[in-house]
Amino acid sequence: MSDSQINEIQWTLHTTHPEMVPQARASLSEVIDPEIGMSIIQLGLVRDIEVENGMARLKMILTTPFCPYGPAMIEMTKAKATEGLNMPVTVEMGMDMWDFSMMEDPSALDWGMYA
Repeated sequence: MSDSQINEIQWTLHTTHPEMVPQARASLSEVIDPEIGMSIIQLGLVRDIEVENGMARLKMILTTPFCPYGPAMIEMTKAKATEGLNMPVTVEMGMDMWDFSMMEDPSALDWGMYA
């Protein structure tokens, strides 16, 4: 797999606080979607992170609007973002529909179901 296939999402944080990005990504990579078995970073569910006045605002989406694990994933995301950024975090749910093109590495999802 070549790095050119990796589609790392550029958050506002990349511009405003680039030094925070590696730890934020590392912490958030620990949040796994239990149905798919991949992290919210791999799936591209974290759409943006902004830091303002010592508070972070994270915008995320779920793979399906009625994901039964949604509330638990949101709480885990908030906890891991707070840990990784070392500041209070609010999580906002975006309304965009998730699709495979949002994944950082779509080739990682090779289930053979989507040929």
